[in-house]
Amino acid sequence: MKLSVVMPARNEEGCLEETLVSLAQTLQAQHIPFEIIVTDDGSTDETALKANRLAVKYPEIRLVTNTGRHGFGMAVRAGLDHVTGEAIAVMMADGSDSPEDLVTYYRKLLEGYDCVFGSRFIRGGSVSGYPAHKLVLNRMANRFIKIIFRIPYNDVTNAFKMYHRDVIEGMQPLISPQFNLTVEMPLKAIVRGYTYAVVPIHWTTRKAGVTKLRLKEMGSRYLFIVMYLWLEKHLSRGDYHRPASHEPRPKTDHIHA
Repeated sequence: MKLSVVMPARNEEGCLEETLVSLAQTLQAQHIPFEIIVTDDGSTDETALKANRLAVKYPEIRLVTNTGRHGFGMAVRAGLDHVTGEAIAVMMADGSDSPEDLVTYYRKLLEGYDCVFGSRFIRGGSVSGYPAHKLVLNRMANRFIKIIFRIPYNDVTNAFKMYHRDVIEGMQPLISPQFNLTVEMPLKAIVRGYTYAVVPIHWTTRKAGVTKLRLKEMGSRYLFIVMYLWLEKHLSRGDYHRPASHEPRPKTDHIHA
């Protein structure tokens, strides 16, 4: 199964090269067929130049330019338009996500799950350098989501996840233009009946550059998408559930290492 990694990038010249090289070398060593779609989201630095230079050495890397409205969600959606693999992952360009965890995702998806989600907050997972105030807000937001959707999963807001191509098609149309896409995608998959496994993952703060997430700007956007999908869950009467013809896959499994 070919793996497509969608990596939105905006002014990530300080992190991108190390992130891409580490990811490409890890996947090559594991003999996983892959492509990395780097979506330049209006960078004003050398992000695009570095991606193109690395593509010469690693032909699996492709640069896509988001020529439309900018924003994390728009960049991911632009990247999704160019994927060719059956397994599709979203990863951050800042190096915070582990390539080894991506391999774990891939192996788990091969078992037949529709999606594989990671959690930094179960046994075996970890976070390093996470700002204390953001951590508090993160846990509050995820607990709220966990309660109102009645799901055991506790790290919905993390962007780093993997989906089978069928799931990406089944969650259309995606509507979030900003970081709230990180919530829209997994919640749509869950609400629409796709199976998922949860594995522990490791998150490390960026080594260079600045975060693009602005909490003050995102609160209402996150709440909007959460309530939008809560209404779908309770009022749509299953109109958007995965097709009955979809090949049966295992029941949801939560892996605690």
